[in-house]
Amino acid sequence: MKFSINKAEILKELNALQGVVEKKNTIPILSNILIEATDASTIAFLATDLDISLQTVCAADVATPGAVVVQAKKLFDIVRNLPDAEIHFLKEDNDWVKILCGSSEFKIVGQSKENFPSTTMAENYDTTLSASVMNNLIQRTIYAITQEESRYALNGAMFVTDVDKLEMVATDGHRLALASVAHEQNQVAEKKSFIIPKKALSEILKLTTGVEEPMEFATDENHLYFKIGARRFTSRKLAGQFPNYELVIPKNNDKAVPLNTERIAQAIKRAALMADERSHSVKFEFEKSKLNITSQSADVGELRETIPIDYTDASVFIGFNAQYLLDFFNVVSSDEVVIEFKDEQSPALIRPAKDEGCDYRYIVMPMRLM
Repeated sequence: MKFSINKAEILKELNALQGVVEKKNTIPILSNILIEATDASTIAFLATDLDISLQTVCAADVATPGAVVVQAKKLFDIVRNLPDAEIHFLKEDNDWVKILCGSSEFKIVGQSKENFPSTTMAENYDTTLSASVMNNLIQRTIYAITQEESRYALNGAMFVTDVDKLEMVATDGHRLALASVAHEQNQVAEKKSFIIPKKALSEILKLTTGVEEPMEFATDENHLYFKIGARRFTSRKLAGQFPNYELVIPKNNDKAVPLNTERIAQAIKRAALMADERSHSVKFEFEKSKLNITSQSADVGELRETIPIDYTDASVFIGFNAQYLLDFFNVVSSDEVVIEFKDEQSPALIRPAKDEGCDYRYIVMPMRLM
Protein backbone atom coordinates (compact mmCIF):
# COMPACT_ATOMS: atom_id res chain seq x y z
CA MET A 1 0.00 0.00 0.00
CA LYS A 2 1.29 3.41 -0.96
CA PHE A 3 -0.49 6.78 -0.86
CA SER A 4 -0.04 10.52 -0.34
CA ILE A 5 -2.44 12.63 1.70
CA ASN A 6 -3.00 16.17 2.96
CA LYS A 7 -2.02 16.64 6.63
CA ALA A 8 -5.07 18.70 7.64
CA GLU A 9 -7.48 16.19 6.09
CA ILE A 10 -6.01 13.07 7.68
CA LEU A 11 -5.55 14.81 11.03
CA LYS A 12 -9.25 15.69 11.15
CA GLU A 13 -10.26 12.07 10.56
CA LEU A 14 -7.71 10.61 12.98
CA ASN A 15 -8.94 13.01 15.64
CA ALA A 16 -12.55 11.84 15.11
CA LEU A 17 -11.45 8.23 15.64
CA GLN A 18 -9.61 8.74 18.94
CA GLY A 19 -12.75 8.63 21.12
CA VAL A 20 -13.78 5.25 19.71
CA VAL A 21 -10.47 3.47 20.21
CA GLU A 22 -10.39 1.24 23.30
CA LYS A 23 -8.18 2.81 26.01
CA LYS A 24 -8.10 -0.02 28.58
CA ASN A 25 -5.78 -2.32 26.60
CA THR A 26 -7.73 -5.44 27.60
CA ILE A 27 -7.70 -6.46 23.91
CA PRO A 28 -4.57 -4.84 22.42
CA ILE A 29 -5.78 -4.84 18.80
CA LEU A 30 -8.61 -2.46 19.76
CA SER A 31 -6.10 0.31 20.41
CA ASN A 32 -5.37 0.22 16.67
CA ILE A 33 -7.16 1.48 13.57
CA LEU A 34 -7.52 -0.12 10.16
CA ILE A 35 -6.31 1.97 7.21
CA GLU A 36 -7.49 0.77 3.83
CA ALA A 37 -6.94 2.08 0.30
CA THR A 38 -9.52 0.54 -2.00
CA ASP A 39 -9.44 2.90 -5.00
CA ALA A 40 -7.20 5.54 -6.56
CA SER A 41 -8.54 8.51 -4.61
CA THR A 42 -9.88 7.42 -1.21
CA ILE A 43 -8.50 6.13 2.07
CA ALA A 44 -10.86 4.59 4.65
CA PHE A 45 -10.17 4.51 8.40
CA LEU A 46 -11.92 2.21 10.86
CA ALA A 47 -11.85 2.13 14.68
CA THR A 48 -13.86 -0.08 17.03
CA ASP A 49 -14.07 -1.15 20.66
CA LEU A 50 -16.53 -3.94 19.69
CA ASP A 51 -19.47 -1.94 21.10
CA ILE A 52 -19.13 1.12 18.87
CA SER A 53 -17.39 1.58 15.51
CA LEU A 54 -16.57 4.57 13.33
CA GLN A 55 -15.57 4.49 9.68
CA THR A 56 -14.32 7.68 8.05
CA VAL A 57 -12.89 8.40 4.61
CA CYS A 58 -10.37 10.88 3.27
CA ALA A 59 -9.30 11.96 -0.21
CA ALA A 60 -5.80 10.76 -1.12
CA ASP A 61 -3.56 10.01 -4.05
CA VAL A 62 -3.34 6.21 -3.96
CA ALA A 63 -0.47 4.67 -5.93
CA THR A 64 -0.91 1.11 -4.61
CA PRO A 65 -4.08 -0.22 -2.91
CA GLY A 66 -3.83 -2.21 0.30
CA ALA A 67 -4.59 -2.26 4.02
CA VAL A 68 -2.71 -2.11 7.30
CA VAL A 69 -3.49 -1.88 11.02
CA VAL A 70 -1.55 0.65 13.12
CA GLN A 71 -1.66 2.02 16.65
CA ALA A 72 -4.25 4.83 16.68
CA LYS A 73 -2.81 7.25 19.24
CA LYS A 74 0.78 6.92 18.03
CA LEU A 75 -0.25 7.65 14.44
CA PHE A 76 -2.33 10.63 15.57
CA ASP A 77 0.58 12.04 17.60
CA ILE A 78 2.99 11.59 14.68
CA VAL A 79 0.70 13.28 12.13
CA ARG A 80 -0.15 16.10 14.55
CA ASN A 81 3.54 16.95 14.95
CA LEU A 82 4.51 16.78 11.27
CA PRO A 83 4.98 19.98 9.27
CA ASP A 84 2.08 21.32 7.21
CA ALA A 85 2.95 19.46 4.03
CA GLU A 86 1.86 16.42 2.06
CA ILE A 87 2.39 13.14 3.91
CA HIS A 88 3.51 9.96 2.13
CA PHE A 89 2.63 6.50 3.50
CA LEU A 90 4.24 3.24 2.42
CA LYS A 91 3.47 -0.19 3.85
CA GLU A 92 6.51 -2.44 3.71
CA ASP A 93 6.59 -6.23 3.31
CA ASN A 94 6.77 -6.87 7.07
CA ASP A 95 3.65 -4.68 7.68
CA TRP A 96 5.72 -1.83 9.06
CA VAL A 97 4.60 1.57 7.80
CA LYS A 98 6.98 4.26 6.59
CA ILE A 99 5.71 7.84 6.99
CA LEU A 100 7.51 10.60 5.08
CA CYS A 101 6.86 14.33 5.38
CA GLY A 102 9.34 17.06 4.59
CA SER A 103 12.66 15.98 6.10
CA SER A 104 11.00 13.63 8.65
CA GLU A 105 10.85 9.86 8.23
CA PHE A 106 9.02 7.61 10.71
CA LYS A 107 8.68 3.86 10.73
CA ILE A 108 5.94 2.35 12.89
CA VAL A 109 4.94 -1.23 13.56
CA GLY A 110 1.87 -2.40 11.67
CA GLN A 111 -0.24 -5.53 11.50
CA SER A 112 -2.17 -7.25 8.76
CA LYS A 113 -5.85 -6.52 8.17
CA GLU A 114 -6.75 -10.10 9.16
CA ASN A 115 -5.90 -9.32 12.81
CA PHE A 116 -8.49 -6.55 13.02
CA PRO A 117 -12.02 -7.51 14.20
CA SER A 118 -14.81 -7.43 11.65
CA THR A 119 -17.48 -4.78 12.22
CA THR A 120 -21.09 -4.35 11.18
CA MET A 121 -21.92 -1.41 8.92
CA ALA A 122 -25.29 -0.60 7.38
CA GLU A 123 -25.64 -0.47 3.62
CA ASN A 124 -29.11 1.06 3.57
CA TYR A 125 -30.53 3.77 5.82
CA ASP A 126 -34.31 4.08 6.06
CA THR A 127 -34.69 7.19 8.27
CA THR A 128 -33.52 10.77 7.93
CA LEU A 129 -32.86 12.83 11.05
CA SER A 130 -31.58 16.35 11.66
CA ALA A 131 -27.97 16.26 12.91
CA SER A 132 -28.42 19.55 14.79
CA VAL A 133 -31.61 18.28 16.48
CA MET A 134 -29.84 15.07 17.52
CA ASN A 135 -26.99 17.13 18.93
CA ASN A 136 -29.46 19.27 20.86
CA LEU A 137 -31.27 16.26 22.34
CA ILE A 138 -28.03 14.61 23.47
CA GLN A 139 -26.64 17.79 25.06
CA ARG A 140 -29.77 18.19 27.16
CA THR A 141 -29.90 14.62 28.48
CA ILE A 142 -26.48 12.92 28.53
CA TYR A 143 -25.43 14.38 31.89
CA ALA A 144 -28.33 12.61 33.67
CA ILE A 145 -27.13 9.12 32.70
CA THR A 146 -26.17 7.06 35.74
CA GLN A 147 -22.53 6.54 36.74
CA GLU A 148 -23.34 3.11 38.21
CA GLU A 149 -22.38 0.41 35.71
CA SER A 150 -24.51 -2.17 37.56
CA ARG A 151 -27.71 -0.33 36.54
CA TYR A 152 -27.28 -1.58 33.00
CA ALA A 153 -30.37 -0.15 31.29
CA LEU A 154 -29.65 3.29 32.77
CA ASN A 155 -26.12 3.38 31.30
CA GLY A 156 -27.54 5.09 28.24
CA ALA A 157 -30.38 7.33 27.09
CA MET A 158 -33.69 6.21 25.68
CA PHE A 159 -34.11 7.49 22.12
CA VAL A 160 -37.67 7.48 20.79
CA THR A 161 -38.46 8.10 17.13
CA ASP A 162 -42.14 8.75 16.51
CA VAL A 163 -44.16 9.87 13.51
CA ASP A 164 -44.51 13.40 14.87
CA LYS A 165 -41.56 13.85 17.27
CA LEU A 166 -38.14 12.74 18.41
CA GLU A 167 -37.51 12.27 22.12
CA MET A 168 -34.52 11.50 24.31
CA VAL A 169 -34.59 10.80 28.05
CA ALA A 170 -31.94 9.86 30.61
CA THR A 171 -32.13 9.17 34.33
CA ASP A 172 -29.99 7.94 37.20
CA GLY A 173 -32.91 7.40 39.58
CA HIS A 174 -32.40 10.76 41.33
CA ARG A 175 -33.07 13.08 38.39
CA LEU A 176 -34.45 12.79 34.88
CA ALA A 177 -33.77 14.88 31.77
CA LEU A 178 -36.23 14.75 28.89
CA ALA A 179 -36.01 16.61 25.59
CA SER A 180 -38.34 16.23 22.63
CA VAL A 181 -38.81 18.04 19.34
CA ALA A 182 -41.59 17.98 16.77
CA HIS A 183 -40.22 16.42 13.61
CA GLU A 184 -40.03 18.37 10.38
CA GLN A 185 -37.29 16.96 8.19
CA ASN A 186 -37.13 13.85 10.36
CA GLN A 187 -38.71 11.17 8.19
CA VAL A 188 -39.92 8.53 10.64
CA ALA A 189 -42.35 5.81 9.54
CA GLU A 190 -43.38 4.37 12.92
CA LYS A 191 -42.69 4.74 16.62
CA LYS A 192 -39.56 2.94 17.84
CA SER A 193 -37.40 3.22 20.95
CA PHE A 194 -33.81 2.24 21.67
CA ILE A 195 -31.33 2.65 24.53
CA ILE A 196 -28.11 4.24 23.23
CA PRO A 197 -24.98 3.72 25.42
CA LYS A 198 -23.36 6.81 26.93
CA LYS A 199 -20.07 6.37 25.03
CA ALA A 200 -21.96 6.17 21.75
CA LEU A 201 -23.89 9.33 22.62
CA SER A 202 -20.64 11.15 23.40
CA GLU A 203 -19.24 10.24 19.99
CA ILE A 204 -22.45 11.16 18.13
CA LEU A 205 -22.41 14.49 19.98
CA LYS A 206 -18.91 15.19 18.59
CA LEU A 207 -19.81 14.02 15.09
CA THR A 208 -22.92 16.22 14.90
CA THR A 209 -21.43 19.40 16.38
CA GLY A 210 -21.64 22.17 13.79
CA VAL A 211 -23.33 19.87 11.26
CA GLU A 212 -26.47 21.34 9.70
CA GLU A 213 -27.24 18.78 6.99
CA PRO A 214 -29.44 15.73 7.67
CA MET A 215 -28.03 12.51 9.06
CA GLU A 216 -29.21 9.05 8.09
CA PHE A 217 -30.26 6.37 10.55
CA ALA A 218 -31.03 2.65 10.50
CA THR A 219 -31.38 -0.16 13.00
CA ASP A 220 -31.46 -3.92 13.25
CA GLU A 221 -32.01 -6.31 16.14
CA ASN A 222 -28.78 -5.46 17.96
CA HIS A 223 -27.28 -2.33 16.38
CA LEU A 224 -27.95 1.32 15.61
CA TYR A 225 -26.42 2.87 12.50
CA PHE A 226 -25.78 6.55 11.82
CA LYS A 227 -24.40 8.15 8.66
CA ILE A 228 -23.16 11.73 9.15
CA GLY A 229 -21.72 13.06 5.92
CA ALA A 230 -19.10 10.53 4.83
CA ARG A 231 -18.74 9.10 8.34
CA ARG A 232 -20.54 5.92 9.35
CA PHE A 233 -21.05 5.19 13.04
CA THR A 234 -22.34 1.96 14.57
CA SER A 235 -23.39 1.26 18.15
CA ARG A 236 -24.74 -1.77 19.95
CA LYS A 237 -28.11 -1.22 21.58
CA LEU A 238 -28.25 -1.49 25.34
CA ALA A 239 -30.48 -4.34 26.44
CA GLY A 240 -32.78 -4.14 29.44
CA GLN A 241 -35.97 -2.41 30.50
CA PHE A 242 -35.84 1.38 30.68
CA PRO A 243 -38.13 2.83 33.39
CA ASN A 244 -41.55 4.18 32.45
CA TYR A 245 -40.43 7.80 32.59
CA GLU A 246 -43.90 9.20 31.91
CA LEU A 247 -44.85 8.12 35.46
CA VAL A 248 -42.00 10.20 36.91
CA ILE A 249 -43.08 13.51 35.38
CA PRO A 250 -45.01 15.48 38.07
CA LYS A 251 -48.63 16.09 37.13
CA ASN A 252 -49.85 18.13 40.13
CA ASN A 253 -47.09 20.61 40.99
CA ASP A 254 -49.25 23.61 41.88
CA LYS A 255 -46.52 26.21 42.42
CA ALA A 256 -44.45 27.79 39.64
CA VAL A 257 -41.72 30.41 40.04
CA PRO A 258 -39.92 32.12 37.14
CA LEU A 259 -36.20 32.70 37.75
CA ASN A 260 -33.46 34.54 35.87
CA THR A 261 -31.18 31.79 34.58
CA GLU A 262 -27.85 33.55 35.09
CA ARG A 263 -28.71 34.86 38.55
CA ILE A 264 -29.98 31.56 39.96
CA ALA A 265 -27.10 29.59 38.39
CA GLN A 266 -24.49 31.88 39.94
CA ALA A 267 -26.21 31.70 43.33
CA ILE A 268 -26.20 27.89 43.20
CA LYS A 269 -22.50 27.89 42.27
CA ARG A 270 -21.73 30.00 45.33
CA ALA A 271 -23.89 27.78 47.53
CA ALA A 272 -22.10 24.69 46.20
CA LEU A 273 -18.82 26.08 47.54
CA MET A 274 -20.10 25.75 51.10
CA ALA A 275 -22.17 22.59 50.66
CA ASP A 276 -21.28 19.30 52.32
CA GLU A 277 -18.77 17.48 50.09
CA ARG A 278 -20.67 14.20 50.26
CA SER A 279 -24.27 15.30 49.85
CA HIS A 280 -23.75 18.55 47.85
CA SER A 281 -26.96 19.67 49.55
CA VAL A 282 -28.35 23.20 49.17
CA LYS A 283 -31.63 24.40 50.66
CA PHE A 284 -34.22 26.46 48.80
CA GLU A 285 -36.62 28.38 51.01
CA PHE A 286 -39.47 29.86 49.00
CA GLU A 287 -41.14 32.73 50.86
CA LYS A 288 -43.40 35.55 49.76
CA SER A 289 -41.46 37.59 47.16
CA LYS A 290 -38.10 35.99 47.92
CA LEU A 291 -36.05 32.83 47.61
CA ASN A 292 -33.45 32.11 50.30
CA ILE A 293 -30.66 29.77 49.21
CA THR A 294 -28.53 28.33 52.00
CA SER A 295 -25.80 25.74 52.35
CA GLN A 296 -23.51 24.67 55.15
CA SER A 297 -20.72 22.30 56.00
CA ALA A 298 -19.40 21.61 59.47
CA ASP A 299 -15.83 21.62 58.11
CA VAL A 300 -16.09 24.74 55.92
CA GLY A 301 -18.84 27.14 56.93
CA GLU A 302 -22.12 28.33 55.50
CA LEU A 303 -23.74 30.59 52.92
CA ARG A 304 -27.06 32.42 52.71
CA GLU A 305 -28.22 34.32 49.64
CA THR A 306 -31.60 35.94 48.94
CA ILE A 307 -33.10 36.45 45.48
CA PRO A 308 -36.32 38.44 44.89
CA ILE A 309 -38.96 36.31 43.12
CA ASP A 310 -42.57 36.44 42.03
CA TYR A 311 -44.10 34.12 44.65
CA THR A 312 -47.14 34.58 46.93
CA ASP A 313 -47.90 31.06 48.23
CA ALA A 314 -47.07 29.55 51.60
CA SER A 315 -43.42 29.01 52.55
CA VAL A 316 -41.81 25.83 51.23
CA PHE A 317 -38.38 24.40 52.08
CA ILE A 318 -36.79 22.04 49.53
CA GLY A 319 -33.34 20.46 49.57
CA PHE A 320 -31.51 19.81 46.29
CA ASN A 321 -28.22 18.34 45.15
CA ALA A 322 -26.39 21.45 43.90
CA GLN A 323 -24.50 19.55 41.19
CA TYR A 324 -27.75 18.17 39.76
CA LEU A 325 -29.06 21.72 39.40
CA LEU A 326 -25.82 23.02 37.87
CA ASP A 327 -25.83 20.22 35.29
CA PHE A 328 -29.15 21.58 34.02
CA PHE A 329 -28.04 25.22 34.03
CA ASN A 330 -24.87 24.34 32.13
CA VAL A 331 -26.90 23.37 29.05
CA VAL A 332 -30.06 25.48 29.19
CA SER A 333 -29.94 28.51 26.88
CA SER A 334 -33.10 30.39 27.84
CA ASP A 335 -32.66 33.65 29.78
CA GLU A 336 -35.39 32.55 32.18
CA VAL A 337 -36.41 29.21 33.67
CA VAL A 338 -39.46 28.12 35.62
CA ILE A 339 -39.28 25.83 38.64
CA GLU A 340 -42.50 23.97 39.42
CA PHE A 341 -42.98 22.22 42.76
CA LYS A 342 -45.56 21.01 45.26
CA ASP A 343 -43.84 20.46 48.62
CA GLU A 344 -40.53 19.45 50.15
CA GLN A 345 -41.07 15.73 49.47
CA SER A 346 -42.25 15.79 45.84
CA PRO A 347 -40.06 15.98 42.73
CA ALA A 348 -39.53 19.44 41.27
CA LEU A 349 -39.66 20.19 37.55
CA ILE A 350 -37.45 22.83 35.94
CA ARG A 351 -37.96 23.98 32.36
CA PRO A 352 -36.97 26.89 30.12
CA ALA A 353 -39.50 29.73 30.24
CA LYS A 354 -39.11 30.25 26.50
CA ASP A 355 -38.99 27.91 23.53
CA GLU A 356 -35.45 26.58 22.93
CA GLY A 357 -36.40 24.67 19.81
CA CYS A 358 -37.40 21.67 21.88
CA ASP A 359 -39.61 20.72 24.82
CA TYR A 360 -37.08 20.43 27.63
CA ARG A 361 -38.00 19.23 31.11
CA TYR A 362 -35.76 18.34 34.05
CA ILE A 363 -37.13 16.50 37.07
CA VAL A 364 -35.11 16.48 40.31
CA MET A 365 -35.92 14.48 43.43
CA PRO A 366 -35.65 16.55 46.62
CA MET A 367 -33.13 15.74 49.34
CA ARG A 368 -34.16 15.15 52.93
CA LEU A 369 -33.57 18.27 54.99
CA MET A 370 -31.68 17.73 58.25
